[in-house]
Amino acid sequence: MSEPIVITSADPILKSLTFKPYRSKVERRVIAFVPGLDEPQTMEVHTPWGAMLTAKRGDFLVSELEKPHDFWPVDASIFEESYILLRPGYCVKKAVTLLAPLTEITNGDPDKLVTVVSLEGAETVRAGDFYLAKGVKGEIWSYPKDKVNEVMVPADD
Repeated sequence: MSEPIVITSADPILKSLTFKPYRSKVERRVIAFVPGLDEPQTMEVHTPWGAMLTAKRGDFLVSELEKPHDFWPVDASIFEESYILLRPGYCVKKAVTLLAPLTEITNGDPDKLVTVVSLEGAETVRAGDFYLAKGVKGEIWSYPKDKVNEVMVPADD
């Protein structure tokens, strides 16, 4: 099997992708990751889509309402710019997320593996199962294709 294509937020290929704007349509649960000073200041998080990411002190752990134990880390500065707290423990993403099919990077090959280097770590995914997401500060991450219709709507231009 060939090596995965590695993509970072500084990769020039991002300029050639067809990103489309989407907004989240769902409320989510959120907790701050604030371990005690005598506890480890990072935590490995096994995401619902199978990636292993690192939460660091001050990050936020976000999950769908019906699956509070299936969470993913969001960098604190990104959370502050991208989400609104509705009430304690609940948020909604206010920022537009740009999405492009990962198959645009693999010349249409859905089986090719792509390693996406996000702020929380690198994750390797099958191109046909994910979009490449780009956020408010140009940060990137992989976004499960099957979740787009569940939680996203096209944003008005």
